[in-house]
Amino acid sequence: MASERDLSWMAVALEEADQATLHADVPIGCVVVSESGTELARDHNRREELADPTAHAEVLALKAAAARLGTWRLEGATVYSTLEPCPMCAGALVLSRVARVVYAARDPKAGAIDSLFSLGTDDRLNHTFAVERDVLADQSRARLSAFFKALRAEGQK
Repeated sequence: MASERDLSWMAVALEEADQATLHADVPIGCVVVSESGTELARDHNRREELADPTAHAEVLALKAAAARLGTWRLEGATVYSTLEPCPMCAGALVLSRVARVVYAARDPKAGAIDSLFSLGTDDRLNHTFAVERDVLADQSRARLSAFFKALRAEGQK
């Protein structure tokens, strides 16, 4: 069962995900929290807004957290993401040396933490992190379903 701290931070990530829909991006949000519980950064998907295929919530939040700390090593940090990170984001999480990843909904088509790959826990890599799954997953799935339902209704996807 998720801790109160994890539930609280995931709620912040879900609020951030809502911001993505304001510019027609998939509602995925991310928050990076220090070991002491201080927010280091937050962001949401901005691929459409920035016309950048790498502008995923996790990558943007990791970059902002690193800039704030003045180092790429985010040791001790916990990352909260509303969707299981993709291979690119999971790789960035490994490379940034985060301690933990907490995610909401699983992603059977692109998830690289559990669904398709296990990048965060693969001992062959130079770093691994702890994983907490399915935290407020229903709330995340509801946002994603509503977003894609609206796109289909508009004939876009």
